[in-house]
Amino acid sequence: MRLGINLGYWGAGMDGDNLAVAQEADRLGYDVCWAAEAYGSDAPTVLSWVAAQTESIDIGSAIMQIPARQPAMTAMTAATLDSLSGGRFRLGLGVSGPQVSEGWYGVKFDKPLARTREYVEIVRKAMTRERLSYEGQHWTLPLPDGPGKPIKLTIHPEREHIPVYIAAIGPKNLEQTGEIADGALLIFPSADHLEDTAVRHLRAGREKAGKTMEGFDVCPTLPLAVGDDVKGLADMFRPYTALYVGGMGSPKQNFYNQLAQRMGYEKEAAEIQEKYLSGDKSGAATAVPHQLIDQTTLLGPVERISDRMQAYAAAGVTTLTLAPAGFTLDERIAALRAGTDALESSGLA
Repeated sequence: MRLGINLGYWGAGMDGDNLAVAQEADRLGYDVCWAAEAYGSDAPTVLSWVAAQTESIDIGSAIMQIPARQPAMTAMTAATLDSLSGGRFRLGLGVSGPQVSEGWYGVKFDKPLARTREYVEIVRKAMTRERLSYEGQHWTLPLPDGPGKPIKLTIHPEREHIPVYIAAIGPKNLEQTGEIADGALLIFPSADHLEDTAVRHLRAGREKAGKTMEGFDVCPTLPLAVGDDVKGLADMFRPYTALYVGGMGSPKQNFYNQLAQRMGYEKEAAEIQEKYLSGDKSGAATAVPHQLIDQTTLLGPVERISDRMQAYAAAGVTTLTLAPAGFTLDERIAALRAGTDALESSGLA
């Protein structure tokens, strides 16, 4: 099992620290550094900044939002980043959610699976440097009855195949991800529930495509905090968990809330969401069960984290992406180093 690092969003007041964390991860031999985007910092700009100041760590978008860009533009960006980084780019994609897609980008959030499938097909075709033509339900290239003509990408990516990852939560999305992608980006993963909530659906998609799980990258992100007070460490992540389970979406459409329900927290997920959407964010954080936080983070001393890493590897994880917590850069660097220590002591390195 390999280790990755997730820097989250740029512009949150830790930008200089984030670069230092990425550079330390590079020095420690972490496999990949991911950057996120929502409606603030964009992932490609951050990744180009990180790539220019690191040596060997891969850079990946987790995610570039599908409603934000035409697929040909994403192919251009992927090819450029792969070239500039010397073949270190991984393309992570996702449809985001209805609030961001429709409220920020003005793109209707409909038929997300079909849109994702077409998007990936166009991106991959463009990156082969064939003349680009495509006829689908959501995109037609070139537009008919106009002056457009099939054209091809003018630059050469460093590699013939840039790996495509998809952020997936729901069963149908996970199955399609297994079918059409090279890896899956997962959030709020519990080793105890990973087979039922994710891996079996990914496996079904791989089988549908006539493939096995061999070579497919199962890549969840987990917050990491090191120390002896597991309960105190878990309390740090109450607002984070409440935000996703309670506030990341509408009452009828919150993928993270649905995931918590599939993990057995139906009643708790409903309470967290009701409190959060009514404006009681503190109450929502209080309502988050300790067990839910502990199952979806890496908390405690190195020995405990090492045991948890073994559980994730046994559940099918191939790249474990860490989001090291800390109030200072020194604390985040210490957590990053503890991650490598835990992996080495687990025997998985």
